Amino acid sequence: MEQDVESPVTVQQPKLPKQAREDLPKHISKVCTKRKIQRYVRKDGKCNVHHGNVRETYRYLSDIFTTLVDLKWRFNLLIFVMVYTVTWLFFGMIWWLIAYIRGDMEHIGDNTWTPCVSNLNGFVSAFLFSIETETTIGYGYRVITDKCPEGIILLLVQSVLGSIVNAFMVGCMFVKISQPKKRAETLVFSTNAVISMRDGKLCLMFRVGDLRNSHIVEASIRAKLIKSKQTKEGEFIPLNQTDINVGYYTGDDRLFLVSPLIISHEINQQSPFWEISKDQLPKEELEIVVILEGMVEATGNAKRTVCYVQTSTMEFPKDVCIECEMIICST
Repeated sequence: MEQDVESPVTVQQPKLPKQAREDLPKHISKVCTKRKIQRYVRKDGKCNVHHGNVRETYRYLSDIFTTLVDLKWRFNLLIFVMVYTVTWLFFGMIWWLIAYIRGDMEHIGDNTWTPCVSNLNGFVSAFLFSIETETTIGYGYRVITDKCPEGIILLLVQSVLGSIVNAFMVGCMFVKISQPKKRAETLVFSTNAVISMRDGKLCLMFRVGDLRNSHIVEASIRAKLIKSKQTKEGEFIPLNQTDINVGYYTGDDRLFLVSPLIISHEINQQSPFWEISKDQLPKEELEIVVILEGMVEATGNAKRTVCYVQTSTMEFPKDVCIECEMIICST
């Protein structure tokens, strides 16, 4: 039996990502339809992650300084006022008790009696003396005498404790004020990110620029893809973080941010976007987080300040949209 035998012809497929391999419709809507998704990083730069069922809450108190710095401004100011007010009231009560136990209240106006604190005639005056002592104002009207050893000891304790409270609270407020979030407001990113051909390669690109004359020194940029995945073994990993190469091996991730720069990610076989088609991309539940960090030139070497900058939602114009955020964080 005769059979037609065709010689096999080997066709070499071009190494192009799935966006270029698939046959797409010619007429594509130019309007990017946005879908409301639960953000991993909100627009203000804060991570949308809430810690629940935390049993070891004592760990927050073991680093109380950082806990206070991380609080919101209204709580920070409330604690600042409350700490000073409570310490003044506490020591004012002790000064009043000393005067009451020694009988100073019964000899008000008696010139022959030597009180513990001169001109202390009630709780209000004791409270004022406590403020004058802790803040080292010393108006001179209420003065401790040398006939009151318990008052001298209390004066030493309040002076030392007041210095500790001042150092702690002023240091906390200084760190809170000097955080680089405001500096990050002058680092801007392009509203839209695009996927297009560049030097014969399909690339994801966006632009970043610095508005100030004092530039970010040793600036570097990183990008992460936040997307849930399922492993080959069937394990489901929610919010898996995959690195997006923006020039790590070539040194392009180290930025000389004097003028606006275009950040490019090549979509090759190592890219997490390699197997995502152009039609599939708008339907994917994913998020890109880009982190720009460096030293503020104004601070020099005295303090290393890391800026994690916020940007707006990045969109792929014409037919694809994707949520992209920047982290804003700490020193």
